[in-house]
Amino acid sequence: MEDDCRPLLGPDPTGESPSHRGSAGSLDIRTKRPFYVEPRNIVSDDPQERISAEAAILNSRVHYYSRLTGSSDTMLSPPNHVIPTAEEMYVYSPLGTAFKIPDSEQAVKNPSIVTIFAIWNTMMGTSILSIPWGIKQAGFTLGIIILIFTGLLMLYCCYIVIKSPKAIRGVDTSSWEFPDVCRFYFGKLGLWSSLVFSLVSLVGAMVVYWVLMSNFLYNTGQFIYNHAHNVSTSDSEYGTNGSDRVICPYPKTHPGRNDSMTSLCGSSSGNDSSGSSFDHYWSKTSTIPLYLIILLLPLLCFRSASFFARFTFFGTISVIYLIVLVTIKASHLGFHLEFHWFGPSQFYVPEFRLFFPQLTGVLTLAFFIHNCIITLMKSNKNQENNVRDLSLAYLLVGGTYMYVGVLIFAAFPSPPLSKDCIEPNFLDNFPSSDVMVFVARVCLLFQMITVYPLLGYLVRVQIMGQLFGNHYPGFIHILVLNILIVGAGVLMSMFYPNIGSIIRFSGAICGLALVFLLPALVHMFSLREQGRLTWQSAFFHSFLIVLGVANLMAQFFM
Repeated sequence: MEDDCRPLLGPDPTGESPSHRGSAGSLDIRTKRPFYVEPRNIVSDDPQERISAEAAILNSRVHYYSRLTGSSDTMLSPPNHVIPTAEEMYVYSPLGTAFKIPDSEQAVKNPSIVTIFAIWNTMMGTSILSIPWGIKQAGFTLGIIILIFTGLLMLYCCYIVIKSPKAIRGVDTSSWEFPDVCRFYFGKLGLWSSLVFSLVSLVGAMVVYWVLMSNFLYNTGQFIYNHAHNVSTSDSEYGTNGSDRVICPYPKTHPGRNDSMTSLCGSSSGNDSSGSSFDHYWSKTSTIPLYLIILLLPLLCFRSASFFARFTFFGTISVIYLIVLVTIKASHLGFHLEFHWFGPSQFYVPEFRLFFPQLTGVLTLAFFIHNCIITLMKSNKNQENNVRDLSLAYLLVGGTYMYVGVLIFAAFPSPPLSKDCIEPNFLDNFPSSDVMVFVARVCLLFQMITVYPLLGYLVRVQIMGQLFGNHYPGFIHILVLNILIVGAGVLMSMFYPNIGSIIRFSGAICGLALVFLLPALVHMFSLREQGRLTWQSAFFHSFLIVLGVANLMAQFFM
């Protein structure tokens, strides 16, 4: 009787707050909403991906209760019998698929071998094309040493990122990412810092993609045009003779100098030497970057990225093909090495060069996976093997970079060409008439066309989610953001199409925050709270921060 006399809109008789009623597992009550997905949003005929009738009924009940009061009023929050159990909960993925929420025991986990190759596939990107150029800039011996040393440093910092959520006591960090850890220690400044520098890496990758897509589309068109009109380019290109021809697109008059500006000047005028109409309308820096707008700008405005996510396997195929291509070319060209430790030579570069920070900048981005490593490792079946699997993945990535970089550098025919002719994109050292390289460019072009909208989607989710609380606030908002991103890629493709410099600056900027600064600070703060911070540890992790700052500052003097 006492309960019958209590007002219906009064407080909870049990004194239990609405945010804790009916919780299941680690999920908050406000996230327990079954979403009804219209048939047009179901991308597969798999019955497991379709929403059950019971879930749709529960969804209607929840919406009925939610319309009785405002979202800030908790007195009319749905009662326990309306909230579904963990076995009945569904979520709607931004990629356009409906998924059932599994229990922690039922969640699909990957074996170690799958996790290792997932990390390898994620890290393998456009940086692999610039590794031979980076080794040339540092010198062959110093380049190998830097590649190993940088890989070990990046592995250790990645290890810190993985361990950082577990080091926080008294808080459930099972669903945390590294920005959440930064927010815990440094407040909103840490959260926004990690997000901003993560955006730098994404936007930098999109700019590099635009430059490379312009390059690959240009050379693909040249290959088709030359074969259709029986045009031979052997007389107009400076390079070797034979079936496996290697060219020097922009011969260096000063072998010892930095080639960034030389490549820039050469690339801006190399297409206009011929007076034909084809060369006028098919220019690598004047017209091709503009043609790509017609194709890619509409793709960026898609609300969902599910269609493009289906083609991510092309990345693995492209990398494997590049490795096969490098192996075949090296076996045909042979090795051309001479060791000149410090002095310059006509055809060879010194083993130790002052331009080595250009390689460290490239490698910082090449080994960068710190902003998503926690997510990747959560799906590992044996969590106790995370450190081992991460180390093996870095060993595999470093071995791949070492293999491609060393083979291309060693096989580059010197003489007659100078090692200084190795380009930031080593595919540019092969003529457009090379069939195997043509296939590589076509594969990479298709891969980048499908990955580019995915990168744009990630940028949109991070920016719009923070500014408007909605990943798709409106078409105008999305269009303005995409125009800014595309404009950056077009301008760089037309006026500074040097992917080596773009990669090294992007890597040094995002690496300063997400690789060296924030992980080192988080680790020191964690050790201090546990009372285990020693002066040796503080000195070493402070030295990591100094390395990150030095890596960025050195890029401006190269």
